[in-house]
Amino acid sequence: MANQNAKGVKRIVNAFFFSVAGFKAVWKHEEAFRQEVYLLIVAAPLALWLTGNNIERVLLIGCLVAVLLVELLNSAVEAAIDRIGFEHHELSGRAKDIGSSAVMLSLALAALTWALILI
Repeated sequence: MANQNAKGVKRIVNAFFFSVAGFKAVWKHEEAFRQEVYLLIVAAPLALWLTGNNIERVLLIGCLVAVLLVELLNSAVEAAIDRIGFEHHELSGRAKDIGSSAVMLSLALAALTWALILI
């Protein structure tokens, strides 16, 4: 593993490789993330084709990227909770439920954004 105390350019290079490892992990272990990536792959070209306005394009694609960002954070919370233990604990369940709510809210925002721009 790379040195986590690196400075300067080496720190940036290390951060890049840590990020790639994170993407690999979430792709391998989180079906929801894969589904949301597939949604982005289909929807991004549609956003470019259906709108002629760059601001609308950024909103349509950006809200889907935001869904991926929230999913990444939710997956990180779930992994940390699972690291602590798999036995049921009220606070662990609450943390996972709150993360799931954040994903749902980001999906609702994406749906609303698409509906308002395309209708």
